Amino acid sequence: MSFFLHKSNFLLRTVYPEFWWKIEDSAEPTIYLTFDDGPIPEVTEFVLEQLDRYAAQATFFCIGDNVRKHRDMLYKVLEAGHMVGNHTFNHLNGWKTEDENYLKNIQKCQQQLGVETSLFRPPYGRIKKTQAAEVMENYSVVMWDVLSGDFDQRLHPDVCLRKTIQYTEPGSIVVFHDSLKAWPTMRYVLPRMLAHFAERDYSFRAVPQPVYAGY
Repeated sequence: MSFFLHKSNFLLRTVYPEFWWKIEDSAEPTIYLTFDDGPIPEVTEFVLEQLDRYAAQATFFCIGDNVRKHRDMLYKVLEAGHMVGNHTFNHLNGWKTEDENYLKNIQKCQQQLGVETSLFRPPYGRIKKTQAAEVMENYSVVMWDVLSGDFDQRLHPDVCLRKTIQYTEPGSIVVFHDSLKAWPTMRYVLPRMLAHFAERDYSFRAVPQPVYAGY
């Protein structure tokens, strides 16, 4: 049994209306694919190969320490035409972290990225109001409409695929993970999800940059 919401909760959207949950600005059916927690050799490379098959763009919310360890993977993401976002240096839970340390960790990640980005996603989706107020001076906080659940090793890959397809609709921001933990499920779900929506004439885009806080 999984203990997370595949579809973002209306109450959360109401409490944090300034965050990005969905993007409904396209004349054609579009899905905004995002990948958290990389870059990781083999895993991120697999994602890039799958995206290339469908001329799909995506946004990779990178952990700074993984960028430090696997900088060549970051270059591959950028060379393939994808966007990157900040996901803190150490994958910090904002609810459990002092504001000053949290903000410094974001800055440390940005230094590792070495490219400008206006996109930030809080790890676990957990961020205090006080932290968000500071973050949004420089970033847009990008949440999600659909959480695939590829990280949950209790969730059968077929169920993960079915739920992801069920809840995804035009404008959905969908979260996958290019992490070792998610790898067994993600590599099953992602190609099938891409094929499903490509057959229905959906396009796959990165979250647009720049996206300014409060816009």
